[in-house]
Amino acid sequence: MRPHGLTLSQFTILQVLSLAGELTQGSLGEALVMDSTSLSRTLRPMIAKKWVAVHRGDDRRQRFIRVAAEGRSKFRRASSAWETTQQKLRAELGGAGWEQLFAVTNTISGTALQLTQ
Repeated sequence: MRPHGLTLSQFTILQVLSLAGELTQGSLGEALVMDSTSLSRTLRPMIAKKWVAVHRGDDRRQRFIRVAAEGRSKFRRASSAWETTQQKLRAELGGAGWEQLFAVTNTISGTALQLTQ
């Protein structure tokens, strides 16, 4: 992601928002299993670069976040590189290794989610 000027966290945020549409910051944090402080720190430069847009809800404490036009463009360009990298990794690991990687990743994500509840 570095050649595209993104961190992996920023790419993941753009990916989630591209799929989900507009989310509250709290919902986005839950989806990413990311604490509020880390999410705010990651979003700050994304807002400044106009990759994401934020607006307040009826409750001023509520922030809604969505991908902005600049973010959609950035995500499209980076997605191509991400897919190429995944294809190379899949070829290197083989089918069984690829499946094991996903199983371990899902177990880690599920455990982290349980620990935060």
